[in-house]
Amino acid sequence: MVSSSVSLSDIANGDLPGQQVELGREQPLKLDCGIEFGPFTIAYQTYGALNADRSNSVLVCHALTGDQFAADQHPVTGRAGWWDIMIGPGKVIDTDRFFVICSNVLGGCLGTTGPASIDPATQKPYGLNFPVITIGDMVRAQTMLIDHLGIDQLFCVIGGSMGAMQVLEWASKFGDRVFAAVPIAGAPRHSAQNIAFHEVGRQAIMADPDWCQGDYLSQGKRPRRGLAVARMEAHITYLSEAALHRKFGRRLQEREAVTYGFDADFEVESYLRHQGSSFVDRFDPNAYLYITRAMDYFDMAGEHDGVLGNAFRDTKVRYCLVSFSSDWLYPTSESRTVVHALNAVAANVSFIEIQTDKGHDAFLLDEPELHKTLSGFIDGAARHRGLS
Repeated sequence: MVSSSVSLSDIANGDLPGQQVELGREQPLKLDCGIEFGPFTIAYQTYGALNADRSNSVLVCHALTGDQFAADQHPVTGRAGWWDIMIGPGKVIDTDRFFVICSNVLGGCLGTTGPASIDPATQKPYGLNFPVITIGDMVRAQTMLIDHLGIDQLFCVIGGSMGAMQVLEWASKFGDRVFAAVPIAGAPRHSAQNIAFHEVGRQAIMADPDWCQGDYLSQGKRPRRGLAVARMEAHITYLSEAALHRKFGRRLQEREAVTYGFDADFEVESYLRHQGSSFVDRFDPNAYLYITRAMDYFDMAGEHDGVLGNAFRDTKVRYCLVSFSSDWLYPTSESRTVVHALNAVAANVSFIEIQTDKGHDAFLLDEPELHKTLSGFIDGAARHRGLS
């Protein structure tokens, strides 16, 4: 049973547990689209304690549908944090050793300013008046949060999927502020296939009559059906064929025979419908549009005349890249492209492809080889950094 103590409307009104800070009032954030944006709010959670010389901080970057509640109970769903398996006392990211920070990305919908937030110019939700953002914008907003916290250099930046994009952006643009970087199941740019998947999801949302050209909040509506379909379609890409077969096969859902109709005859259909219906309670449809578009625009080599290595030239960051053998959303070839670029500039880089049939979502699951790899890398980097 999911317990929900806070709704998205509560969050839009500022009723959210955790920490929030207003940034960009005196010095607005220059967005890649050319707009100077500010002030804006960043919502974030911290775990553990910052040491005396402020050298033990770990920034955890979340994926598309994640948020800042990485290791504590989610205020909307009541469920454990999305990386609770990884963050905590004695865990891979040990909060007895490290000060862990996780912020909701710019454009998000869980306390950080996004399209559901109130536009001070109109006193109405931004909707499609919110500026189009990029992964680079998200990271620059994060640097402002890190400045606010008084941290000069992060010990480690780590994240999977869209989180890995943020990690790579940190290492490329702010390498002097990062000691170690761990991009997991990521890529240096979005492929045509991934852009296509995102476009299908966006079109599902915009085709919902309750989308109201993005102005649904002012009209007291929400395109729940469109967002649910977008989530269902995306969730398929997070799994592998083997994982789907192992979980569901062709088993029927609480029936002995097919109904010769369009109800959820199969377990996999029921599962996807549940994924869609539960998602709409914790995510804003317009935020989904904006964040998927930010991912589509991500192209590190494109910013450096097509030469990915130039994004990391003279880097002093220590890297650990991880991919999964059954991840067809961000296949191993994408991580190898980054590794080759790092090798070309003589970077300190290690890489592992983990054999698993769990697909892209393996980084969120109990994957012993992943935990062993990350523990070894983090411990080694901590020794070089002089952390106990």
